[in-house]
Amino acid sequence: MPIDRRTLLKLAALGPAIGAAPRMAGARDATAEMARQKPDYTLRIAPGQVELAPGHIVSTTLYNGRFPGPLLRLKQGRRVVVDIVNDTDTPELVHWHGQFVPSEIDGAAEEGTPFIPPHAMRRIAYVPQPAGLRFYHTHIVPGADLSRGTYTGLAGPVYIEPAADPGAYDREIFLVLKEFLPSFSRGGDMAVDALAGAPLAALQRIGRQADRQFNGPKGYEVGYALFAVNGRMLGHGDPIRVRQGERVLFHVLNASAGEIRSLALPGHNFRVVALDGNPVPSPRDVPVLWLGAAERVSAIVDMTHPGIWIMGDLADDDRRRGMGIVVEYAGMTGSPQWTRPRPFRWDYARFGRPDAMPPPPDETIEILIVKQNGALNGFNRWTLNGRAFSMDTRQPAYTLHRGRRYRLTFRNASDDIHPLHLHRHSFELTHIGGKPTAGLIKDVVMLGGFQELSFDFTADNPGPTLFHCHQQLHMDFGFMALFNYA
Repeated sequence: MPIDRRTLLKLAALGPAIGAAPRMAGARDATAEMARQKPDYTLRIAPGQVELAPGHIVSTTLYNGRFPGPLLRLKQGRRVVVDIVNDTDTPELVHWHGQFVPSEIDGAAEEGTPFIPPHAMRRIAYVPQPAGLRFYHTHIVPGADLSRGTYTGLAGPVYIEPAADPGAYDREIFLVLKEFLPSFSRGGDMAVDALAGAPLAALQRIGRQADRQFNGPKGYEVGYALFAVNGRMLGHGDPIRVRQGERVLFHVLNASAGEIRSLALPGHNFRVVALDGNPVPSPRDVPVLWLGAAERVSAIVDMTHPGIWIMGDLADDDRRRGMGIVVEYAGMTGSPQWTRPRPFRWDYARFGRPDAMPPPPDETIEILIVKQNGALNGFNRWTLNGRAFSMDTRQPAYTLHRGRRYRLTFRNASDDIHPLHLHRHSFELTHIGGKPTAGLIKDVVMLGGFQELSFDFTADNPGPTLFHCHQQLHMDFGFMALFNYA
């Protein structure tokens, strides 16, 4: 008789119990104690509506009836208890993005995290780490269903209080960027001029070969009708009110299901002090922030250019349809103004230590990314070293040995920009955009079209660990792999 996944997980859970009665008794005591505690936070998943602007009310799925979900401010190293209530008719998962949590809590079915059944509750407890800006979001696989997964409003920020602030500032503001009303269209070439670096001819040749092999129409992509910052379209929410001379620390989260976002504030620079919640070795002033899906940037802005300004996306259509927010200096009047900043490419290496050398890895794993146009019922299929991820076989998969330092080198034989994400670990960028670098710690990084990058991580958090592109459409159609500890 075949064994389904639920039965397999139950059997796996029985293994450690053999000959471990005292330990199991202790676990039961801890579980009973947790049940008696009052939760620090409750997240309720339920259908709801977001009023982006008058006349633009979107029905979607939300945390606690709002978008973004509530800001969770946690203390590094202090245990937190969270109740997750699923008031929908379908199973759900909450992924604790960027945190070093056990696989059974992380929120990915591929790692073995149990689903929260419909109309049920799950209580979790863990110790928050590392410090900085993280977030939580659904990790359901929607496939072709644009009413589920990260196409919904299921995202919210987490801020784990660091031992030391990343810089002197007067106040901090959290901005969550998100698109709404998704629809399918036929894919086109993605603009590749957001990132530093040049395409590699060898990868372009591989991409052309794949195009010849799968020479049908390009696969479906997802576009959006409306855009918002903190759940309000440009001009329809409260402005950010500032005073001249103020130093404001902006925590920016791109909660998109797959869009790359940019953000500029006319007449001002952003001093980037942290990426994905991790302080950067070399803070730098930049005129534009670029964020792939699920990336976070913390940047200080000195308010020295009085006026009423639009902080918004460089894409005119997206900004006009809501992707922006008004910044208003005290005492100023008039209409919000927008001026386009000078051309600027996002270069991660500028925030690292260019003269430093990371320690050599114990092992290097190379991964070639190839797109097969329209190969899955009109959707593009993505392969890693020739294999698309299968939940049935849990392949492709790689074996890790605890304590070893691994270097992952990715070669992108497609024109798409991929925000690469590794669960339950952080990594150090070692080569990107044709440049070596060191010291820059992240959990998501954009890989440019027909480019290469390398990052290192230490296998120090045992348990199944998921890797994937954070574009929902890419991960659903093959762009995933598992790392299993030996």
